[in-house]
Amino acid sequence: QVQLVESGGDLVQPGGSLRLSCAVSGSSLDAYAIGWFRQAPGKEREGVSCLSKRGVNGAYADSVTGRFTISRDNARNTVYLDMNSLKPEDTGVYYCATSRRVQCVLRPTAYDYWGQGTQVTVSS
Repeated sequence: QVQLVESGGDLVQPGGSLRLSCAVSGSSLDAYAIGWFRQAPGKEREGVSCLSKRGVNGAYADSVTGRFTISRDNARNTVYLDMNSLKPEDTGVYYCATSRRVQCVLRPTAYDYWGQGTQVTVSS
């Protein structure tokens, strides 16, 4: 029912910035909490950031706090992740996800619908 398509991943230099977008279709975004996750090769998927349905409550992983910003545009059914001061350790496949069941948690199993991911590579 719900489809998510990520875009914006790219190869960037350390210290650079990037904006990831997630277009949601099949349902109204305002009915869902949203989350961004990432996964490096050989490692488990980890939560990066999330935002509640009303955008009141948000959370960030310690590793990205102060550098990443999550936002949502419910009118356009689009989720964004603005990434600044990128580091090589930020490299990975980034996924967006939605959940009807939770407000905002950095736990992959709490989310119902997932995109296919977009590759972010931070390297000189």
